[in-house]
Amino acid sequence: MVSRHFLGRYLGQEKGPLLVAIGAMHGNEPAGVKGIELILKMLEVEPITHPEFIFRGRFIGILGNPVAYQRRMRFIDVDMNRHWQVSRIRQQIQQPEQPKLVEERAILNVLHLIHEEIRNYQPTEVVLLDLHTTSSTGGIFSIAGDDPTSQNLAVELPAPVILGLADELKGTLLQYVKSIKLDVPVRTISFEAGHHTDPLSVNRCIAALTCCMRAIGCVGQNDVESQHMRVLLDQAEGLPKLTRLVYRHSIRPEDQFVMQPNYSNFKIIRQGEIIAHDSKGAVPSPFDGRILLPLYQKQGDDGFFIVQDIPV
Repeated sequence: MVSRHFLGRYLGQEKGPLLVAIGAMHGNEPAGVKGIELILKMLEVEPITHPEFIFRGRFIGILGNPVAYQRRMRFIDVDMNRHWQVSRIRQQIQQPEQPKLVEERAILNVLHLIHEEIRNYQPTEVVLLDLHTTSSTGGIFSIAGDDPTSQNLAVELPAPVILGLADELKGTLLQYVKSIKLDVPVRTISFEAGHHTDPLSVNRCIAALTCCMRAIGCVGQNDVESQHMRVLLDQAEGLPKLTRLVYRHSIRPEDQFVMQPNYSNFKIIRQGEIIAHDSKGAVPSPFDGRILLPLYQKQGDDGFFIVQDIPV
């Protein structure tokens, strides 16, 4: 049911962009959902406490995978954020009688919500912010779509930006949105807010949402309290502003992949360093760089990534 995905909506006093925030595309990542719910409440009371407050545009919050979210699992049948292939979705829309996996039904429901909002509101542009958390500790970061407008928006969030990752991960929502034709301009960002169970990950999701609203003109510069910027700046302190993906270590269940302990996002690693083991033995790093998204959970197709700093 589409209603299980709907978290809430806020309509501003003036016309503007449509900001679509999605939480729990992976069901074991609750921070995005909680952040969306809290910011919806904050928006409702803001005009009461500050009568001069003006919101331009419309904001909608969506729960990506409600079945997996209820069970606190990354996914039920397939990884939802690797299953957004245009040809597969088109076939499912054309053949609605075919049985579908849990995540396939969720994708169609999320698409229905987004298209309904666009049709009903006719926004000046669509901005999609996909909120995630990780199984490892360490710094926050954002992943932008492969277009310059999305990358420029990602830079507005005070967090490291990873280039190349959106292209490497196949079947993501970011890739799908950029490959279909919409009648309005679209910008896409994925934001990683920290560890799954860290209570501060919720605060970082709220901060990312408020900073994004400011960057796209939904709220004014003075409407975003400095504390939200500080939440992100503190977590990103000492991290590179811009990095590029140089390696992805893909895995399968039969690989019996196990990370070595104590690796966190952006930890510096050296070529040849043993960072994991699998059924074939030790897994050395093929490059110098920084490790990203080391896998410390049972479900997943990516063991780890390696990024390298880009001077700015």
